[in-house]
Amino acid sequence: MSKIVAVIGASSQRHKFGNRAVRAFLRQGHTVIPINPHEGAVEGLRTFASVLDVPGPIDMATVYVQPDVAMRLLDEFDQKGIPEVWVNPGAESDAMMDAARDRKTKLVFACSIMGVGRSPREF
Repeated sequence: MSKIVAVIGASSQRHKFGNRAVRAFLRQGHTVIPINPHEGAVEGLRTFASVLDVPGPIDMATVYVQPDVAMRLLDEFDQKGIPEVWVNPGAESDAMMDAARDRKTKLVFACSIMGVGRSPREF
């Protein structure tokens, strides 16, 4: 089933995981919304500065930013009502894992590209 997926930390640099995730989710047939306040477009898709700027619902977010940035975004994910957020390796922290227990948003600490049955090396 196709989802609307926000890629937090999407990048126009194709070697970065924030770009690989955009391509992986597109290839799987999902609608992808790149989130990055410093990019205008990623893989031809308009970027948004925040999930709060995205009109309409988001089914899932996948996070590719530093742990301190990811931690600051947890409230935005809750406010937007994103039901599932994947926190990829390198974006997690002990504090975030503790905070996950008190959130209405389900936090998954794993590689989201692997979660859709792909390998990051494919991209």
